[in-house]
Amino acid sequence: MRYYFLIVGVVCVLYYVLLGAYSRRLTSTFAGFWLISGGAHLILGCAPFSDTVWQMMKPAVAAAWILFAAVEVRILIGMIPEKERKADCIIILGAQVRGRRITNSLKRRLDAALSYLERYPDTMVVVSGGQGKGEDISEAEAMAEYLTGRGVPEERIIREDRSTSTRENFRFSRKFFDPERSVTGIVTNDFHMCRASMIARQEGYGRLIRIPASSNTVFQLNYLVREFFAILALLIPGRRG
Repeated sequence: MRYYFLIVGVVCVLYYVLLGAYSRRLTSTFAGFWLISGGAHLILGCAPFSDTVWQMMKPAVAAAWILFAAVEVRILIGMIPEKERKADCIIILGAQVRGRRITNSLKRRLDAALSYLERYPDTMVVVSGGQGKGEDISEAEAMAEYLTGRGVPEERIIREDRSTSTRENFRFSRKFFDPERSVTGIVTNDFHMCRASMIARQEGYGRLIRIPASSNTVFQLNYLVREFFAILALLIPGRRG
């Protein structure tokens, strides 16, 4: 067990360094988890525990990995595109905008939506996202500018510019159509699709189509682990994250 903690600790710290070097930022989304987790594993690996304590840790570690694998399988299944069909409306979930600049994750969502909208010219699109810290305009407005700049008619775009979370994306978009009867397409990055679908169903969306966008390969593991904790929070009875 000692070697397990030491190896995992080193791997976590190295991944944190990779994320920082790649993004040129030490505070990328959820990246701090890897540094903290790596440090905790290294401390445990160096701790002078008795053989009895090490033996007691084994079932706890095994149970944690089983839980992690079960949730991740659910996430990975959600990443698989469904057989494509026409939606009455698609909702593009917002992501961070820097100033007025579309970030990589949001661009991937928009490009996936553009491809779908080209195939189904009668489908409407809701761009959903408010204005947060460091954003000169709302995410909805930034998305609308991107879509119109690439040929999507203004009359096909509905702006929802108040939401600050995935749940609010769906809750505030309800007023534009009947979510129980309408076929609604969800456009978000693949790693986020499982949680987004769960929240949409909780918010009363009855007929969903998954339209997953790609995501950055370097950050994929980071995103998948973050979603593990987010989905666990959703599964807690009485709590809606």
